[in-house]
Amino acid sequence: MKSPNILLLMTDQQRWDAMGCSGNWVQTPNLDRIASEGVRFTNCVTTSPVCIPTRLSLATGLYPHNTGVWNNMNHQMPPERPTWMQAVRDAGYRMSLFGKTHLHPHSGDLRERAGLMNAYGLDDVNEIGGPRASAKVLSHMTVEWETKGLWDAYRADYQERFSTKPYLVRPSTLGLENYADVYVGQQAKQYLQNYNREQPWCCWVSFGGPHEPWDTPEPYASMYDPEEMPPAIPRQAAGDRPKGHLDRLMERVNPTFEPGEIGRLRANYAGNVTLIDDQIGEILNAIEGRGELENTVIVHTSDHGEMNGDHGLIYKSNFFNGAVRIPLLVRLPKASGLQTPPTETTCESPVEWMDIGPTLVELAGGELEHRQFGKSLRPVLADTEVTHRDFAISEIEGEIMLLNREWKAAINSDGEIYLLFDVQNDPNETDNLAGKPEVADVETTLRLQILERLMQTQLEKPFR
Repeated sequence: MKSPNILLLMTDQQRWDAMGCSGNWVQTPNLDRIASEGVRFTNCVTTSPVCIPTRLSLATGLYPHNTGVWNNMNHQMPPERPTWMQAVRDAGYRMSLFGKTHLHPHSGDLRERAGLMNAYGLDDVNEIGGPRASAKVLSHMTVEWETKGLWDAYRADYQERFSTKPYLVRPSTLGLENYADVYVGQQAKQYLQNYNREQPWCCWVSFGGPHEPWDTPEPYASMYDPEEMPPAIPRQAAGDRPKGHLDRLMERVNPTFEPGEIGRLRANYAGNVTLIDDQIGEILNAIEGRGELENTVIVHTSDHGEMNGDHGLIYKSNFFNGAVRIPLLVRLPKASGLQTPPTETTCESPVEWMDIGPTLVELAGGELEHRQFGKSLRPVLADTEVTHRDFAISEIEGEIMLLNREWKAAINSDGEIYLLFDVQNDPNETDNLAGKPEVADVETTLRLQILERLMQTQLEKPFR
């Protein structure tokens, strides 16, 4: 039997509910199609709700408490570090990457990092920086912008945005044709249309959006009515409880939203998600045109979410649902004999985003020989009632969060629980129960589970 091809679709800063199939406020017909033909995981948690730590975790299967990378610090993954990409390549695949990895600093000329990307396990690479980094770093894309006389206007637009307020809503100066997410989608599509090797392919398409700024180009910028967007979850008073990173974040981040502004943010954000979905549709059409869609594993996910005004916050870097819960869709090909359960299937078991790597390695017929803590989703893809993990964890700034089917809890750097939400009865996380006497036993149980996970996932040798 021919090995299946693998398509890994990844966005940057896409909330778990920013799909038609999960939130019903964004039009994503192509992602909905993938969900309808596979499994949608409703409780997927990012390993860290910020770019660099979680992307490093996806590549290596290690937690921030293993890597020591707890935030967006200046870090370059060592070329000798074992990755899931190497394991899939070793299984006989041609590996390609289009878009953003953030496995090394976004500076200088990304075209000069081809050797580093090869060491990570990627053969054919067209890497870009994120939206902010693309104002300064060289890549094939920004060189194209410069050739077309577009880069200076992009830089000027960025400088103005962040000199006024970072959540300014205004279409990109690039226009639709040259927008970064269109560039990534078209490059991946053309690569797959022209692929002529005997090896099965594994194509990682890593869009830079819908990461802020809110600069979606027309016609997508006007696609959604701001007044029809979901209202923001209001910020609650901290109360008498232990404090942590979220409290420090809230002290620093207090946007003064004008009337209707959150709706405009969300409408622009939704437009960017739909733009990316349309690019995904073109990629799927290209694969179908090759006659390979029924022998292609498809995974869609995002590195973390976007608050979009929830709890009075923008961006990510916290343990609220808007930042820490992410989309995860897995569709297995009919021709491979690996078919998932009946259509439109959901799995409510907690899963972690770094489970993706081991899943792809197993589906490729490869092996991960290094110690890592991702867990293949293959068993739960066959039976979605199986509990994949009793709980999932996420980490940032020395803090750890646990999510199970009943509770979400987070401990601060002193080991105190400062966030505790009843998942079933308080889905919007508006009643923080941390520190209340009636949940003392619950706090003790969850704290011990977090500490036990820490002990179970220590490395024998330091990461660096």
